[in-house]
Amino acid sequence: MKLSHFNFDLPPELLAEYPAENRDEARLMVLNRKEQTIEHKQFKDLIDYFEPQDVMVLNNTKVFPARLFGNKEKTGARIEVFLLRELNAETRLWDVLVDPARKIRIGNKLYFGDDESLVAEVIDNTTSRGRTLRFLYDGSYEEFRNKLTELGETPLPKYIKREVQPEDKDRYQTIYAKTEGAVAAPTAGLHFSKHLLKRLEIKGIDFAEVTLHVGLGTFSPVEVEDLSKHKMDSEEAYIETPAVNTINKAILEKRKVCAVGTTVMRSLESSVSSNKTLNEFRGWTNKFIFPPYDFSIANCMITNFHTPKSTLLMMVSAFAGHDFMKKAYAEAVKEKYKFYTYGDAMLIL
Repeated sequence: MKLSHFNFDLPPELLAEYPAENRDEARLMVLNRKEQTIEHKQFKDLIDYFEPQDVMVLNNTKVFPARLFGNKEKTGARIEVFLLRELNAETRLWDVLVDPARKIRIGNKLYFGDDESLVAEVIDNTTSRGRTLRFLYDGSYEEFRNKLTELGETPLPKYIKREVQPEDKDRYQTIYAKTEGAVAAPTAGLHFSKHLLKRLEIKGIDFAEVTLHVGLGTFSPVEVEDLSKHKMDSEEAYIETPAVNTINKAILEKRKVCAVGTTVMRSLESSVSSNKTLNEFRGWTNKFIFPPYDFSIANCMITNFHTPKSTLLMMVSAFAGHDFMKKAYAEAVKEKYKFYTYGDAMLIL
């Protein structure tokens, strides 16, 4: 399949700038692949599609406030610094994106905070906007990380044009987030409320947790018509023994294994054994899933509505079937479903 197969007209008013008032009351489109049917529900209704001992797989990554604003030495120019990943905790080296990039060269220093207590030196150019920074801070590593959290801002996606609000700190975090390391939220999980999780638990649904620290690469546009030539950025992922045991038991018993989000699906498909069960995993994955693709672990998926030509849309197409996905998206636009981060959800059975 080619990039042009994943283009469609998305009216700008369908991009959600705010979430549903109650997390679990977003709209839910339910796709049944076998019956080729489409139903319109609320997110909390998904409990009706699961039986005891079915498994929901959650990504427990936690978003950290990755967007900082600093001032360049001498000129005082305001520079946005987006923390991508920590390269070395001891020397406080980080991969970052800077904006505007043309002003930031090797050797420049940036000052953060009203008291300029945090300083960073540019030590390398990595891409047109990418830089490696060494942070200079008088204090322990823990104090340094606390400083980053204090000065940082919730990294909302670029398409959200409004100012970041204090509520976004909680809005842009799943309620089961535990392991800090993501620069973007695994958005399918944003629909779960504590109440809904408790109801699912009472019904006897099992949960397994994996960790994939979402990087900006997930949202990088695909710019090649031949999809096999697109390179995904690597993201750090962990699948531990308890999750492996829970999921493999469900596979053996032919139960539903539901990937909550594209990040979970990528994690699971990055660690498949030769007999189509799940292995433990600790490392980096640059798995790119597009049609045609044979999925090995999950037989059910919860996801948001994704933007045209995105890698996320390609994965959904591979899972739902391309023609069925196109039909569902046409209906979503017609019925004014909200798209992307704070948008509505889709359950694919």
